[in-house]
Amino acid sequence: MTRAVVVGSGPNGLAAAIRLAQRGVTVRVLEARDTIGGGTRSGERTLPGLLHDDCSAIHPTGVASPFLRTLGLEAYGLRWRWPSAELAHPLDSGAAGVLWRDVDRTAASLPRADGRAWRRVFGPMSRRFDRLAEDLLGPPLHVPAAPLSFAGFGARAVLPASWTARRWRGEQARALFGGVAAHAFSSLRTPFSSAVGLLLTAAGHAHGWPVAEGGSQAVTTAMARLLGRLGGTVETGVEVADLGQLDRPDLVLLDVGPRAAAGILGDRLPRRTARAYRRYRYGPAAFKVDLAVEGGVPWTNEHCRSAGTVHLGGTFEEIAAAEEATVRGRMPGRPFVLVGQQYLADPSRSAGDLHPVYAYAHVPHGYRGDATGAVLDQIERFAPGFRARVRARSVRTVERLATDNANQVGGDIVGGANSVGQLLLRPRPAVDPYATGVPGVYLCSAATPPGAGVHGMAGFHAAESALRHLAAR
Repeated sequence: MTRAVVVGSGPNGLAAAIRLAQRGVTVRVLEARDTIGGGTRSGERTLPGLLHDDCSAIHPTGVASPFLRTLGLEAYGLRWRWPSAELAHPLDSGAAGVLWRDVDRTAASLPRADGRAWRRVFGPMSRRFDRLAEDLLGPPLHVPAAPLSFAGFGARAVLPASWTARRWRGEQARALFGGVAAHAFSSLRTPFSSAVGLLLTAAGHAHGWPVAEGGSQAVTTAMARLLGRLGGTVETGVEVADLGQLDRPDLVLLDVGPRAAAGILGDRLPRRTARAYRRYRYGPAAFKVDLAVEGGVPWTNEHCRSAGTVHLGGTFEEIAAAEEATVRGRMPGRPFVLVGQQYLADPSRSAGDLHPVYAYAHVPHGYRGDATGAVLDQIERFAPGFRARVRARSVRTVERLATDNANQVGGDIVGGANSVGQLLLRPRPAVDPYATGVPGVYLCSAATPPGAGVHGMAGFHAAESALRHLAAR
């Protein structure tokens, strides 16, 4: 009987475990923490009865994942919930760019010329998104499922986000796209910086930006239940520091970062792979502030009051300047801030008129300062009177993020710098990026393609690579 051990219980580790178990492999998942989930955990952080997400919160690629969609996780307790508006991006003028799932509604909310341009870019992409997702969330080397759509996406994705933003003249559309592109935690002036913005916007039009009812933890809880149904097991409180701790399983899949993998594998790693893993670069960090807010956030723009996600950063040029500063290791005066209002789609997270508000700022890698004031200032900027409504707060500094989750090195929550080289060739240049060079051992974290997101696709592809190895033995 073939045996496998998966180290780490984030969505990628659990996806790898499920895929192996589906193929008859006996699987054990080992998690160092007392609870499963990696960055996909939830809990009370401010006041009793208010449920906050630890890291991942909004799930456009989760609901659109080609693998997760096949699993029937609804039978194991997962319920997706959608807000009235997927995303809003307010401006100082009081206007806002608003992303609705309906492309036409989004386009109609923009000035006429910008609306036509928005529809031209995202209309075809969102209509064909499910087939396109197979390619965008697939391994680097594969035969495209939708070659023409994939080529069209690639031609746009290669451009800097600053060039793509020129398609729109008005500030609403430009800022709306810029805020989504900023999810890459990278400069918006470099090649390929349009990719994340195009992907997440198209996913929003195709499937929305939903939350998981009962907190993001519900995603990994459902996956663990399915794994149990398939005969797999999960053990918490087990830290793996060396491959020798394991009882010689046939396969080992590591849902850890490259540097951690190098530590676990030690001298077993081929020299070139070890050097690449140890040189792997991490990007800017997140500084997280969870808030208990009475009556919700008093946004000036009414659409922000119904949006599950609100991006704060002002104009496209302001966002680009702030992101450039964080990439270069400087703390901007007005950082890009993401606000999550998950309770609008999932009222079970609130307690009466007290609501959990999720926020984080983009800050430099390893930032040692306190960005709490900067986060609150950005919210107050677009919601005057907000501070007076805050009843409690919980701050997670960059250092605390890295301590709570070993994969968040230096506070990087996306698994590595999205520079041009690493975006295309992560975690190292290789035909099979999941193979470590140690027989039977594979890397399946967000440091492998297709990168960050609660989609489980890195785990799925790593498991497929491992299964091909078994078949070739």
